[in-house]
Amino acid sequence: MKNRLQGKLVLVTGATAGIGEATAKLFAESKCNLAISGRREERLQSLKKELEKDFDIEVFTGAFDIRDRDACGEFLESLISPVDILVNNAGLAKGVDAVYDASFDDWDTMIDTNIKGLLTMTRLITPSMKQRNSGHVINIGSIAGHEAYPGGSVYCATKHAVKAITEATKKDLHGTEIRVSMVSPGLVETEFSNVRFKGDEERAEKVYKGYKALTAVDIAEIVHFIANRPMHVNIMDTIVFPVAQSSASMVHKEA
Repeated sequence: MKNRLQGKLVLVTGATAGIGEATAKLFAESKCNLAISGRREERLQSLKKELEKDFDIEVFTGAFDIRDRDACGEFLESLISPVDILVNNAGLAKGVDAVYDASFDDWDTMIDTNIKGLLTMTRLITPSMKQRNSGHVINIGSIAGHEAYPGGSVYCATKHAVKAITEATKKDLHGTEIRVSMVSPGLVETEFSNVRFKGDEERAEKVYKGYKALTAVDIAEIVHFIANRPMHVNIMDTIVFPVAQSSASMVHKEA
């Protein structure tokens, strides 16, 4: 496959694990320079060391919470060149409680991370893209952005918001050469369920038992494919399931 990405600066949020880490590695293989952010400094530095050594690229790191708008701005100001591709990957689910019994703190964390964090990075980076008439914003959504399910009222709402933001951003940038895309995965075996169940390993493991879930690399390959299309091609969204899954709540598991 032709490499149309070499030399571009790709910013990946939530790059310390899962889809974000896998995405960073694939762009590094395509000889992109990287700006990676996340809350875990040690993991960022380890990934930076690995990718710079293996692929002879530059990797800039920012250890901060995407909810901290000032920290987002400071990180972007520290970069030596404009961002060509923004992968808004940072996001999480907290809890599976019904709307009448859920934690306000969990709601705030999801809304501030999944919606406001994504909006902050998009707001800070797209003016430069618009000035250059070039760039690509890729948002990591979810099947939860297309279907709601019990116990997911706020998480599903945040991912519905990501879908709306993606579509509206494309329309805001109508007439420019900037591309806007989204990937909407189903069940991906990452740290997602560990976070959702607040460290309950046994409960998290049950989510992925009895079938073959998607992997972080499966989704990263789709993100990379979308970014590597010719400049006149804009893939707006892809819904991606493991074969065993047919909807947000329909998963066939072997006994």
